[in-house]
Amino acid sequence: MSAGPAGHVTRSFDIPNSETADRTLSGPPRTPLRRFLRTDDGVNIEAVYDPKSVVYNGPEDTGTPPSGHLADRCGDRFDRADHPEDRAGGRPLALVVAHGFTGDADRPYVRRVVEAFARHASVVTFSFRGHGRSGGRSTVGDREVLDLAAAVRWARELGHTRVATVGFSMGGSVVLRHAAHPDAGTDAVVSVSAPARWYYRGTAPMRRVHWLITRPEGRLLGRYGFRTRIHHRDWDPVPLSPVESVPLIAPTPLLIVHGDRDGYFPLDHPEMLAAAAGDDGELWLERGMGHAENAASPELLGRIGEWVVKGVAVRGVA
Repeated sequence: MSAGPAGHVTRSFDIPNSETADRTLSGPPRTPLRRFLRTDDGVNIEAVYDPKSVVYNGPEDTGTPPSGHLADRCGDRFDRADHPEDRAGGRPLALVVAHGFTGDADRPYVRRVVEAFARHASVVTFSFRGHGRSGGRSTVGDREVLDLAAAVRWARELGHTRVATVGFSMGGSVVLRHAAHPDAGTDAVVSVSAPARWYYRGTAPMRRVHWLITRPEGRLLGRYGFRTRIHHRDWDPVPLSPVESVPLIAPTPLLIVHGDRDGYFPLDHPEMLAAAAGDDGELWLERGMGHAENAASPELLGRIGEWVVKGVAVRGVA
């Protein structure tokens, strides 16, 4: 899937003017935004921006708060000046969330993740190529690195000087591969429920995923049953695997999270990733947790948000 125009098909989109002006003086936006971003290989991906403690509920919700105040998730109001990242001279943090295979930015479980993370920082979510309303076709983790790069770039264009990436399942593999690039521009990386190696078929759920990807009837089901358009081409060349990517991430703070009841990838996957990271990574094995966003408890999401905030501070960019 790496060669040729794989991952890009022609779709008709009106792309609004992006918030690309230099915001370093005025700071990031205070209201939610929804944009189509253009990746380096020409695919349009839908992205959503939620300011800290303001959650965008849908395309029709402007999210505009009363003048001078923002509503928090419990309905209380607070002044943005109360938040250190919004004071003059602050360095605002954004979390860029990469969803799992067959997800998209508007799935309820993705929005739940956004709501939890928005208590700690502003959040950028997006739909990978071939998912939701984004263009192109899914390459199942190969060219999706370009989608994440576009979302990270947008976060910085919006005025965020600190950007962390958090990925789930397929998105977890993408954040690892993205962070391994020397120009990734990320200040912390969290990979949740990610595979360590490609082509794993050792569990029944993963055998079903491979059927969905490799069989024409599977791709048809993916398109109409899961709103996921999957490319038919095999990877050529095979991209760097997550476990091969991990040693290249240091010194960026890295957190690997995995549930001990993950039905897709057993514990040897996070253990391989942690071993590859050595002293430069941290591993959380979560008791009773299943797979990816649906299995992440509010308590776990809160801990991840806190870890990111502390991680970028320890790196010396706070």
